Amino acid sequence: MKIEDYMLSCPTKKYLGIECFGCGTQRAIILVFQGKFQEAFVMFPAVYTLLLFFVVVALTFIDKKRNYSKLLIYLGIINAVIMVFSYFYKHYYN
Repeated sequence: MKIEDYMLSCPTKKYLGIECFGCGTQRAIILVFQGKFQEAFVMFPAVYTLLLFFVVVALTFIDKKRNYSKLLIYLGIINAVIMVFSYFYKHYYN
């Protein structure tokens, strides 16, 4: 039994035949946990900022004394920018 057997398929790619901005996220996260850091970055460049985002989200539930909302907004914007740029780079320059 492998974790790859339980990955969700992208509905945009499945029904429209085009990749979305988040395509490759699951595979990149699996590559990070396997220690294949460069391959994960090539698969989905926003993987590291996305993982940092998830860590900060977890911190908001653990550490109730601090307010992480500004950091979450900044990380969300950074992730969105990286995702958009990498999407267009992958599809128009490769």
